[in-house]
Order: sequence, then C-alpha cells, then structure tokens
Amino acid sequence: MADDVDPVYATRALVEALCELATDAEPDTLSVVLTVRPAGDLDADDGPGTPLADVPADTPVFAEFYLPDAGSALTAVFGVDLATPSGRTRGRFLSHPDGDPDPSVTDDLAARLLVAVPPWSADDVRAYDRRGRRDLVLLAASAPEETI
Repeated sequence: MADDVDPVYATRALVEALCELATDAEPDTLSVVLTVRPAGDLDADDGPGTPLADVPADTPVFAEFYLPDAGSALTAVFGVDLATPSGRTRGRFLSHPDGDPDPSVTDDLAARLLVAVPPWSADDVRAYDRRGRRDLVLLAASAPEETI
C-alpha cells in the first residue's frame, strides 16, 4: 500500500515551538493537540527544512496547535473537551523527559503522534501513526497569521 510509506509532514516552525514548550514543561510531560492545514494554505519560509514547493498543495501538514490549558474550565465542568474543534485535529505532540522516544501505554493517543525527547530540538522528534514509526518531514513553512 502507498500509505505504508507516506511520511508525516510538519512545519519546522511548529516543531521548534513545541520543543520550546517541552523544555519549559520539563521535568513534567507535555501533551498538545495538533492541527493540520493543506500545504497550499501555508506560507513558505527561507529557513531550514524541505521547501514547501516540493510538497503537493493538498498534503496535510501539522502547522498549528492548541494550548494545553485552553478550555480546561469547560472540560472540568462537562468532562468533555469542548475547546478543541473537530476535523482538523489529527495529531498530538508528546514530550518524554525520560528520553524514551517510543509511544507508551500511558500517552494520550491520536491518529498521528510527534514524540520529543531531550535535548528538545527538532531533530529529537519522531513521528508515529497507528502502524508504527514514520519519517518526519519538516517543511520550511509556517501557518499564515490570522486576524480576528
């Protein structure tokens, strides 16, 4: 199957921001909901990573996240995460301060996982889906700024 070799795509900007959050959270673990955008909706960056032009426009790319504490009051009252919109949340970022890069039975699971370990750089992040480990392709791109 072609899906067996499909990599996981994420913007380098997102992964670097998540690694900073993991650094701040250490020695505690961190679990963050990730959202995807089509590659064609992203802005190309000049930084390191695979050029955005090398990826088909309809490729789902992890590009944004929801803060771990967002909506905790709603969850505490109703027991359901009402703060995270459905549909675009296809993954989760997990930090493993113990240095084990593999998903564990105690992790919050999702269809796709990005697992980071110390020293918390983008090179220390692995990607997984329900079938096992995947290649992680970091794109030189970022999500466009949105205004309210």
